[in-house]
Amino acid sequence: MSETQGHAGRMDSIYATQRHFYDLTRKYYLLGRDRLIRHLSPPPQGTVLEVGCGTGRNLIVAARRWPQAHCYGFDISQAMLETARANVAKAGLAHRITLAQGDATDFAPAALFGVPAFDRVFMSYTLSMIPDWQGAIAAAAAALAPGGQLHIVDFGQQERLPRPFRTGLFAWLRKFDVTPRGDLARFVEVAAQAAGGSARFTPLYRGYAWAAEVRRP
Repeated sequence: MSETQGHAGRMDSIYATQRHFYDLTRKYYLLGRDRLIRHLSPPPQGTVLEVGCGTGRNLIVAARRWPQAHCYGFDISQAMLETARANVAKAGLAHRITLAQGDATDFAPAALFGVPAFDRVFMSYTLSMIPDWQGAIAAAAAALAPGGQLHIVDFGQQERLPRPFRTGLFAWLRKFDVTPRGDLARFVEVAAQAAGGSARFTPLYRGYAWAAEVRRP
C-alpha cells in the first residue's frame, strides 16, 4: 500500500461517521474559516480551489460570497466527498462547484479539473492533518495562476493563550491525527520565494489560529 493510499484510508476511517456531524461540531473551534473566505476576493469569472474540501462547507460559503467565481475542491477521503457532493447538490450549487478526489501533495489542476491553474487556492485546517504538509503548500502554490493567491488558515501554537489550554488542546487534537505546524510561517515563505512572490503571516485570536498568504506576481 502506498503512503497516499494509507493516508486516504486513515481519513476515511476517521470521517466515516464524523462526516455526518462534522460541520455542527467544528464551527465552534475551526476559527478563521469565514475570515479567509472574505479575503479571497477572486477576479470576475475567476477560479477558486479548496485543497482538502471535506464536507464542502467552505466551498458553499465561498460560492455564495463570490457568485461570479467558479469553485473547485478535492479531498483525499472518498467518504468526505460523498458528503460534500450531497451538500453541494442540496445547496443548489452543483453547476458552480466541481469536486474530485485527489492528493494535496501531488495533484495536477488540468488532470483533475481541466483547468491549467487557479486564481485563488485555499487550505482551511488541512495542513495539520497532512503528513507531508510542506509538500502540500508547495503543490498549492504551484497551482496558482499569474497574479494568484494562496490563502491558509490552521491551528497556531496558542502562543498568547494559557499553557494548560495549549497542552489540553494539543492532546485532544492528537486523538484525531491533527498536529499544528509550528514551522508554518517559514514554509509559507519558502513557497512564496519559489513562486517569485510574497508571503504574509498573521496570528489570529491570540495565536489560536494562524493565517498565511502567498501572492504570485
